[in-house]
Amino acid sequence: MGQQPITFLRQVMALCTYPNLLDSPSFPEDAKKRARRILQACGGNSLGSYSASQGVNCIREDVAAYITQRDGGVPADPDNVYLTTGASDGISTILKILVSGGGKSRTGVMIPIPQYPLYSAVISELDAVQVNYYLDEENCWALNVNELRRAVREAKEHCDPKVLCIINPGNPTGQVQSRKCIEDVIHFAWEEQLFLLADEVYQDNVYSPDCRFHSFKKVLSEMGPEYSSNVELASFHSTSKGYMGECGYRGGYMEVVNLHPEIKGQLVKLLSVRLCPPVSGQAAMDVVVNPPVPGEESFEQFIRVRLCPWPVCIAAQPGAPSRRRSLS
Repeated sequence: MGQQPITFLRQVMALCTYPNLLDSPSFPEDAKKRARRILQACGGNSLGSYSASQGVNCIREDVAAYITQRDGGVPADPDNVYLTTGASDGISTILKILVSGGGKSRTGVMIPIPQYPLYSAVISELDAVQVNYYLDEENCWALNVNELRRAVREAKEHCDPKVLCIINPGNPTGQVQSRKCIEDVIHFAWEEQLFLLADEVYQDNVYSPDCRFHSFKKVLSEMGPEYSSNVELASFHSTSKGYMGECGYRGGYMEVVNLHPEIKGQLVKLLSVRLCPPVSGQAAMDVVVNPPVPGEESFEQFIRVRLCPWPVCIAAQPGAPSRRRSLS
C-alpha cells in the first residue's frame, strides 16, 4: 500500500538494537529515553539476552498502564500481563491450557464465521472441536446472541463447549461491536460458563464517527461483581495490526482476568517451554503502548504520521463519497 513505518517506533528499535546510537544527535531525546529504559531492564543491557518467560518486567508495567488508561481507570495488574510472540502465540497458548477430553467430552471452541484462519488451524492442531457461529451479513456482520445459543445447543450433542472466541473489531469483517452486544456476550458466557477470548488487535482501526471500540475487560468490570469476579477472560493485542503494522517484530500481549492462581502457574510453565518471546518484539510492543505524548519532542510528527492513512480509510467505507470530498 506504500505506507511508511512509524518513525518513532523505528527510532527506538534502532537505538535498542545498536546502543552506540544513543550518543547521536540525530535521534530525539524521547526516543532515547524509552530505549534506555528498555535496555536497562534487559539482561546485560541488551536485546540479545533472554527475558523472563512472562516478558520484560518494565514492558509489562507499561502494558498494564496502557490498559488502565484505555479503560478509563479500570486497573490492570502487570502480573496478569503476558508478553507473547504476536497475539497468535497468546491465543494458541491459552487454548492449550483450556483444551482437553476425548469423544463427546472433547473441548468445543466457538469461533465466528467468517474467521481469521489462525483459530481453525490451532483448534485442529489441538484436536479440539470447532464450533461455528455465523455473523449476520445482512446486518453489517453483527453478532447475534441467539446465534450463539443455537451454536452451543447443537454443539453439546457431540462435544463440551468451553471457549468462546470473539474478534472485535472483526477480522475479516470489520464490524465493531456495540457496548450492548458485548454485555450480551458476557452474560451468555456467564450463563454457559464459557471462557472468553477477546481478540482485540484491531482496536486502533476504528474510523467511523458512528463507532467506538469498547474493550471486553472494561465492559466486564462495569457489569457488577456477579460477572466481573466470575467470567474468565483473556484479551489480546499485537504490534502487527493497528496503525503500526509491524508484523515482522512478532510483538504482542495477553491479559488474563479471573484466572485461578494454579492455572496461572501452569500458564507460566507452558510459556517457559519456549523460553521467552522475542525481546525485540517486546520492545516494539512497549512503543505501541507508550507512544509520544503532548509536550515530547516527537509528538507532533508521530500524530501526523499516525493519522496519515485516516482520510483514505474513511473514504473507503461504504457510502462515504461525501466524507471523501470533505477530506480532500
